[in-house]
Amino acid sequence: MLIQEKIQELLDLRTKAKLGGGEKRIESQHNKGKYTARERIEMLLDEGSFEEFDMFVTHRETGFDLEKQQYMTDGVVTGYGTIDGRIVYVFAQDFTVFGGSLSEMYAMKICKIMDKATKTGAPVIGLNDSGGARIQEGVKSLAGYAEVFERNILASGVIPQISAVFGPCAGGAVYSPALTDFIIMSKGTSNMFLTGPKVVKTVTGEDVTDEELGGAEVHSTKSGVCHFAVDSEKEGLMLIRKLISYLPQNNLEEPPYVPNEDPIDRLDPILNEIIPDNPSKPYDVKDVIHRIVDMGEFLEVHENFAPNIITGFARFNGTAVGIVANQPKYLAGVLDINSSRKAARFVRFCDAFNIGIVTLVDVPGFLPGTTQEYGGIILHGAKLLFAYGEATVPKVTVILRKAYGGAYDVMSSKHLRGDINYAWPTAEIAVMGPKGAAEILYQKETALITDPNERAEFLKGKEEEYRNKFANPYVAANLGYIDDVIEPRNTRFRIIRALQSLATKKDTNLPKKHANIPL
Repeated sequence: MLIQEKIQELLDLRTKAKLGGGEKRIESQHNKGKYTARERIEMLLDEGSFEEFDMFVTHRETGFDLEKQQYMTDGVVTGYGTIDGRIVYVFAQDFTVFGGSLSEMYAMKICKIMDKATKTGAPVIGLNDSGGARIQEGVKSLAGYAEVFERNILASGVIPQISAVFGPCAGGAVYSPALTDFIIMSKGTSNMFLTGPKVVKTVTGEDVTDEELGGAEVHSTKSGVCHFAVDSEKEGLMLIRKLISYLPQNNLEEPPYVPNEDPIDRLDPILNEIIPDNPSKPYDVKDVIHRIVDMGEFLEVHENFAPNIITGFARFNGTAVGIVANQPKYLAGVLDINSSRKAARFVRFCDAFNIGIVTLVDVPGFLPGTTQEYGGIILHGAKLLFAYGEATVPKVTVILRKAYGGAYDVMSSKHLRGDINYAWPTAEIAVMGPKGAAEILYQKETALITDPNERAEFLKGKEEEYRNKFANPYVAANLGYIDDVIEPRNTRFRIIRALQSLATKKDTNLPKKHANIPL
């Protein structure tokens, strides 16, 4: 009978722990349009796969009457489970317990599963919904945050780290998500900021709401902190499952393979006509991407931030790849500060986790102006240059149209160890556009022509002459900088064959502690 009583005691304690802060607080969470920590885990993981750690942990603080408020789990649910049968470690902050505020023991729980994830080579997913540090614990909570940050840093590039923010995330709490690979935020219910609206008002005099200061829309469009903004928590959790499907478990594995039913030799005649005859006319590079990848499926990363460059994941013949593409539809696909930062981080992620990179090039150069120069476009552009040059994964490049000036070099050129570099017949590879080149090259001649119409006609002829001589793929192909000029409709097949040929590629960088990337 004693054994049965002890078993019943265990079951009662588990039931109590699963209620978190209690029914009323759970109801309050639901009334805000938010799920509880356990509901989120249940939706995220394969059914019945969650194994929880440290359910019975409570804080050990005795000040501020905290000894009278003991909640099992202490505000965070931790453990592991599977997504499509693959192990992942997860922690979910529980807003119903002390507002999800982080304590010494709470941090210990997170650190424990992060250590296990790093040792076993499995991704870590953090579901954030917290009021920040538990003020009553003082420096213990700050120390707890730093312990988590250190593990984020050490795990970076070793295992994928994904953060979802489904509620408040303020002060020091923002740095753990910021140190992870991808951040997902829910619109209307999440926010991230270092200092809240009240402090902003006191220091700068600005009146700003939580949403205006650090909502999902702000961070997915203006700051670039957030990679994915979703309309609901459920959408965010399903997105994590989809994102994980493209990623290896760790940096020693290859990306997962998915059986492919899309013919590798599928031709798409529309690609032969997708580039406008007018070189200044835009088109949507996403149309190219969707037509060449498996089943037209493309998971875009940072969709609303720096839209002049496109980044995301797709598959070629079942193998996951990262895609980087200039977007002529926005700012003519020019490289600027934000697009350089965005693409550089994505390239480095792919390189860290053995994901090959396919680059589609249509870039007129770098965005000019004092705003860009004062903002450090030189350094930010160098980040993208550095990322491509450092990457040792398979790199396949296709120049669709423009590749001018330094931007040609930066976009995974042969000179940055691009493995296989193709060009469409419409490619224009030159130091600059024909119009600008003609104006510079024939500056003296045009100065002698007084009639404006005659001068314009002269420059037009020289522009066409330059275009025919230099703004084509054949000069670069003649020098071996382009491996082949390919028919656009055959692009899918050529990329797949290229990636197959590079499957056993081995490349290394010089021995060093680490590089000093321009930051």
